Amino acid sequence: MLIGPIFSRELVTAPRRPQHFVYRGVYGLALFVLMYTAFLVFYGTQTSFTIGDLAKFGSILFLILAPLQLALLTFLAALRAASAVALEKDKKTILLLLMTRLSNHELVLGKLLASLLDVFVMLATALPIFMLLTLFGGVSPAQVVRVFAVTLATILAAGSLGSTVALARDKTFQSLAMTALILVIWVAGFEALALAGSGPLATFAAAASPVRAILSAAHPFRDTLGLWAIDTWFVLVALAASALLNALAIARLRVWNPGRELLVKKDEEEEKDQRTEEPGEKNQRTKEPKNQMKNSAFGSLVLGSSEFDPEAARQTHVDARVRAVGQKSRQVWDNPVLWREMCTWAYGRKVLIIKVVYVLLFAMALAAIVWSLRTGAAYARASETILPAAALPLAPFFLVSLVIVNALAVTSITNERDGGSLDLLLVTDLSPKEFLFGKMGGVAYVTWEMLAGPLILSLVLFFAGALTFENLLYLILGLAVMDLFVITLGIHCGLNYESSRTAIGVSLGSVFFLFLGVVTLLMFMISFSSSYQIQLTPFLAFVVGGSVGLFVTLGNRNSSSAIGWAALLLPFATFFAITNFLVDHIAAAFLVSSATYGFTTAAMLVPALYEFDVAMGRSKVPGEE
Repeated sequence: MLIGPIFSRELVTAPRRPQHFVYRGVYGLALFVLMYTAFLVFYGTQTSFTIGDLAKFGSILFLILAPLQLALLTFLAALRAASAVALEKDKKTILLLLMTRLSNHELVLGKLLASLLDVFVMLATALPIFMLLTLFGGVSPAQVVRVFAVTLATILAAGSLGSTVALARDKTFQSLAMTALILVIWVAGFEALALAGSGPLATFAAAASPVRAILSAAHPFRDTLGLWAIDTWFVLVALAASALLNALAIARLRVWNPGRELLVKKDEEEEKDQRTEEPGEKNQRTKEPKNQMKNSAFGSLVLGSSEFDPEAARQTHVDARVRAVGQKSRQVWDNPVLWREMCTWAYGRKVLIIKVVYVLLFAMALAAIVWSLRTGAAYARASETILPAAALPLAPFFLVSLVIVNALAVTSITNERDGGSLDLLLVTDLSPKEFLFGKMGGVAYVTWEMLAGPLILSLVLFFAGALTFENLLYLILGLAVMDLFVITLGIHCGLNYESSRTAIGVSLGSVFFLFLGVVTLLMFMISFSSSYQIQLTPFLAFVVGGSVGLFVTLGNRNSSSAIGWAALLLPFATFFAITNFLVDHIAAAFLVSSATYGFTTAAMLVPALYEFDVAMGRSKVPGEE
């Protein structure tokens, strides 16, 4: 088989896992709930129905669900591909795979497609559900096929990107952060080129933008554009990018692995040993072993000596050996966890590359804000536009900042577990407060650029006059609450899930789904209704489903009453905040959302401090049934 035994094994073992059926079942049910919610919202604003109204409803719903599915599955594909390879490297099992008879293409392609199998199943599950939209009218089967072709090509490109980046990097956080940054730069960069460019450059940028491709494929008049439209060109570009990324990974697989940092560290230690060796020490070690044996206690007996010198025995013991130190040792703080996070390269030196790429993304967001200020779009009043033009570049930038911070928080725990050092930390005299606050402080220190970047952009809008002082205060305090929430969420998931892959998926997925849920609610309310505050009944299934999902994910091992209340209140509070934001009640939206997310943070943090319990993957003791 061309792909190799890794993918073949995944095909055989995947149906044995309950998650394989849970993913497609939950995804299919979620699509049905979204369709039902949208219909209830639309039904509540209509006094009578005509065939044209239903066709319009189907067309608008299709234009909402197609980009929503693209964003969701692209995120899952990139995350699963990157985390699957990164965890192999964390557990050192990648070395075992490299020592087998697997060829490079079997290892790279097999691991990629095995990690994307559940995503492919979810996409296949959605196909008949999307076909149901054609019954409303306004949507043709050809549109559905084109949308799924664009989505499939994007999934392959995103998965190939995540797999290649993870093979080239040595740390899980590096892989996840670089993948997220490159994805955002891919989408935002080509979209900016398509808007600002002209001629062939704008055409190429539009053909390489997944946003424009999915909107072109879902457009009602796409059939009149012929075969070679934007979406067709995008599919070809995405498939070509996937092929190039996988070819690079196949060619450089055994160059990138084993990790270069490990080899460099070993060479540096050998050079250090040679430098600290005394001049006569090497010659002393190469003397004939008979003299060494004679000077030892055991050697005196073997060589026939009747005298036993205890002092000579003590001097030759390993505890009596003294070695010259060539440099002064560093002073460790009272909290060694915080000292390690802040004073050492705990997550690798290549974190600097992530920061450079993030600065590039910051520059792109700043340029978009400056452009909106010069054109005057950022100064539009709330009555003229629901979502300000400045919010369009800020929203994805804020999201990627929160995702990177959350990724570092969860991997700070999973890396300790996979490296076997978490067991050692738990048997030391470190208190839970020292461990948890040390990790949280270290995460904030390493990712301070991701915490400061959104604040700087907010200040730019304030000093330009596009943001009032009151709204600036709400924005800064809200960002602080969300930063603390995502850090605590990452550490909570890392401590409560014994599988590192599950912990990373749940943590990052929770942040992404909260953002995606807010966007979905906004789009539904704006598209199908103008009465925002009376739409709780249509969205009730959506909100209740979110509460159940949060309780299952957050209360995996410690389902306390506080986590139960947080899971129950958070979706309702989010709905309340969105509706108040749409009717320009900013203060109410800020107070409710900040109080709810703050309470959820406390619900996760307090049990970790006072009932310190870590999932170590050992649920049974020997001999237990």
